[in-house]
This record gives sequence, C-alpha cells and structure tokens, in this order.
Amino acid sequence: MKNYTNQIRLVSRNPQKVNETDELFPADLSDTKMVEKAIESSGLVYLVVGFDYNIKVWRDKWPKLMKVTIDACIKHKAKLIFFDNIYLYDIKTIGHMLEDSPINPPSKKGLVRKEIAEMLMNEVTVGNLTALIARAPDFYGPDNENSILIELVYKTLLRGKRPNWFIDATKKHSFIYTPDAAKATAILGNTPEAFNQVWHLPTDNNTLTGQEWIALFNKEMKTSKKVMVLSKFMLKLLGIFMPEMREMPEMMYQYDRDYIFDSSKFNNRFNFTPATYEMGVKQIVNR
Repeated sequence: MKNYTNQIRLVSRNPQKVNETDELFPADLSDTKMVEKAIESSGLVYLVVGFDYNIKVWRDKWPKLMKVTIDACIKHKAKLIFFDNIYLYDIKTIGHMLEDSPINPPSKKGLVRKEIAEMLMNEVTVGNLTALIARAPDFYGPDNENSILIELVYKTLLRGKRPNWFIDATKKHSFIYTPDAAKATAILGNTPEAFNQVWHLPTDNNTLTGQEWIALFNKEMKTSKKVMVLSKFMLKLLGIFMPEMREMPEMMYQYDRDYIFDSSKFNNRFNFTPATYEMGVKQIVNR
C-alpha cells in the first residue's frame, strides 16, 4: 500500500477543493512567474492541463507552458508527471498502440504533442529532469462533460435522438475510464522506478466497435436507437455553424480504422485490472 500525501496544491484559473486539506492556488498558466511560484516547494508536479481544442491555442500555449514547467521543476528539483494523449503516434500504429510505437504525427495537433513530449524527454535524457509521460487514449466516465463518447452517444440518447459516431461504426475504438486514469497517474507519480519512461494508462483490452459501444448504452438506458454515422464531409458542414467541429476533420484517421490502446505494461507491472466497458457504462448511466 502506497502512502499518498495529503499536501496537495491545486493550480488552475479557478481551482476547487477535492479534499478538505487541498491548497488552492489560482493562477494564469500563461504567466511564467505564477507557474514557477506554483511549482516552488513541490516534490511532485502533475501537468494535466487541457487547453481549448483549437490548433492556434495549442501552438501558442503548449510549448510555452511545457518550457516553464520543465525549467521550474529543474530549478526546484521536482519530479514531473505529464498526462499526454496519443496524437503523436504514426498513423500506421493506431491499430495497436504501445509505448514504443513510432512517433510520426499525422495531424497539426499531433505535431504540437510531439514537440512538447520531446522537450520533456530530451531533458530526461541528458539527466536534467526526473519525469515520466502517462499516456491515455480517448476517455469516458461519470460526470465527464468533455468526452467524445459522452457527447456522441450518451447525451444524444438522453435527448431521445439517434446516437452518433464518426466515419465508420464497425471499427474498434479504445476509451479509458477516467477514475482508472486518475488512480493510475497517482500510482506512477508515487513509484520512483516508474520515472524517465513512457507509460500507457490502464484501459480495458476488450476493445469495442462503435456499434458495440452504442449497444452497451442502449442496453443500460433501455433504448433501441440505431447509429447515425457522421462523415468527414458532414463534419465540415457542421463546422460552418459550430466552430469546435472545425477542429475535428484532421483527427478522423482515428475513426476510419481500428484504434486500439495497449496498456499491458502498466497492468502487468502494477497488477491492475481496468474497469470493464460494461461497468463503466453502468456507472455513467446510473450515477
């Protein structure tokens, strides 16, 4: 059993306590001095930021934040845990993603992720920084408003409409259960020998197709709606009226083929059994 600290500093524009003992540190993450001050006196730094899903924002903000975070961690001798996604992997590896899969991003957002991941690992390689990358696929879970799965399937079924899927609902697509992702990231940060490498966070290996995901939600919600598949052309049309949809077409390579995330390394090392997809859907519907 690991001994986790109760000395936790939550840093964001408007932090909210999770535990009574949490220290709240309101900060503008574009302010270098505030970021360094937030990291000062910290032993472990978890970088779990999610910027607006906009390539201009990512290009502007991510490299700057990663640099100041790395510099502050080196200065204050803090270990860094970076919560990352899979956008930097080569398109040919999407059908079976491993920690050592080739890095060759096929999208503009992927190029940004490659840049910041390399910034971190370069400092690790030369011995300036102790850090790790905790990588996750698309996510889902209770009380999660930013999940593609929740938006496409669960919320549309709640409105009595047909659930949506991108491009091809016969292709498999891994999703990580957010409570598993959070627990596993904390485990990694508190395991000294886990540092200076990449880890895939625990994900059910019984990967489902879009149709199978929708069948799970239909079963749990006692509905029987058939899928409506959104083509890339339809996404471009929607982008005329919905700015957030303009960011989606370049990412559709993740839906026109199987998208399978392998977390065997973590599961085996920590004897961890991820939540099954059936359990995760039950938790969402019955929360």
